[in-house]
Amino acid sequence: MSKQVKVPFADLHAQYLTIKSDIDAAIAEVIRTSAFIRGPYVDAFEKEFSALIGSPHCVSTANGTDALYIAMRALGVKPGDEVITSAHSWIATSETITQAGGSVVFCDTDEDTLTIDPALIEAKITPRTVGIIPVHLYGQAADMGGIMALAAKHRLWVLEDCAQAHLARCGGKTVGTFGSAAAFSFYPGKNLGAMGDAGAIVTADGVLAERMAMLARHGGLVKGDHRIEGMNSRLDGLQAAVLSVKLKHLEAWTAARRHIAGVYDRELAGIDGLDIPITAGGHEHVYHLYVVRHARRDEMKKFLAERGIETVINYPVALPFLPAYARLGARPEDFPNAYRHQSTVLSLPIFPEMTAAQQALVIEAVKAFCH
Repeated sequence: MSKQVKVPFADLHAQYLTIKSDIDAAIAEVIRTSAFIRGPYVDAFEKEFSALIGSPHCVSTANGTDALYIAMRALGVKPGDEVITSAHSWIATSETITQAGGSVVFCDTDEDTLTIDPALIEAKITPRTVGIIPVHLYGQAADMGGIMALAAKHRLWVLEDCAQAHLARCGGKTVGTFGSAAAFSFYPGKNLGAMGDAGAIVTADGVLAERMAMLARHGGLVKGDHRIEGMNSRLDGLQAAVLSVKLKHLEAWTAARRHIAGVYDRELAGIDGLDIPITAGGHEHVYHLYVVRHARRDEMKKFLAERGIETVINYPVALPFLPAYARLGARPEDFPNAYRHQSTVLSLPIFPEMTAAQQALVIEAVKAFCH
C-alpha cells in the first residue's frame, strides 16, 4: 500500500472549493446557451487576458503547445531556419520548432536562475538563425533585457514561452510583452489553469494576430472562408468560462504563492548542500514551482515520499540529452549547467491553498533529510 499523502504537490480540488459557486454557475451558463465552440465566453476571455497581460491582441488556442506552433507558423518559420531555445525546459518548447519546419538550436542556462543565458546565445547565432524562444522557467522571467538586445542586433524575432510565468515581471514589465509574440498555457496545474487543456498567444502586432487566428481556425476568420490552410486549435466555451472566473483571482493566488515561497526561503536558507531558488535582480517571480537543488536529489525525493510529501522533478533529463534529440550528439560539456541541474532539481509542494501546517511538514522533512 502506498504511503498516505499528507502534503500533495498541488491541490486543484481545494482551489475549486474556494470558487465553487462561480465555477458551477459559469459552466451551467455555457451549457444553457450551448456556446461550446468560440462564442461570447471565448471572446470575453481573450479580451480579459489581453488586458491583464497588457498586450493588444490575444488569440486563444486549444493548448499551450499549439500556441507555440501557431506563433512560429505565423512568424514564417521554414525548413532550414534555426531557432535558439533553452536546454532546460519541457519538450513542447523545442518539439514545436521542429514541427513548424525549423531546426532546434539549444543554448545552456544560467547557473542561478536556470533560464537561458543571454551571454551564451550570440555564439549560437548563424546566418540561418531567425528567432529566439526564451522560457520563463518555474515562474521567473528570463533575462529579457539581454535577449531583446541580441535580437535587435541580429534582427531576430523573439517568441516568449510564458507557460509557467503568468504575471511574472522583468524590469517592471510583464512577461509576454517583450517579444513579437508570447505563448501561454492554461494546463490545469498552471498558475492560471483551466479544467482541461487550453492556451493562448498574445501580441502587439495586429497583422500577426490575424494570421495566428486564421491558422488556429482552419485558415479563416469566417466559417467557410478559408484564406490559408490552417488547423483546428480552438479554446472551447467551457474552458473560457472557467478561465474568466479564475482570472479574477490570479493576482491574489500569485501573492499567496509568493508568501509561501518566502516562508520556504526563510526556513531553508543556509542549509548545507541545499540550494534554494534565486530571483534575479529586477525580476518578480510568480513561483509556479518552488525548485530546490541537492546532490542527493533522488534520495531526498524518496525520503519525502516516505513521509507523505509529494514532489516532482522538473525536469529529469535536459532537452539536448533526450532520445528525441540524439541526432544532435549533445555532450555534457556542451551544456554543463543544464546537464548538472537535471540530476539535482526537485520541486517542493506549492499552491495558493497550501496551509501553514502542510508547509511546516515539508520544511521539517527537508531539514531532517539535510541534517
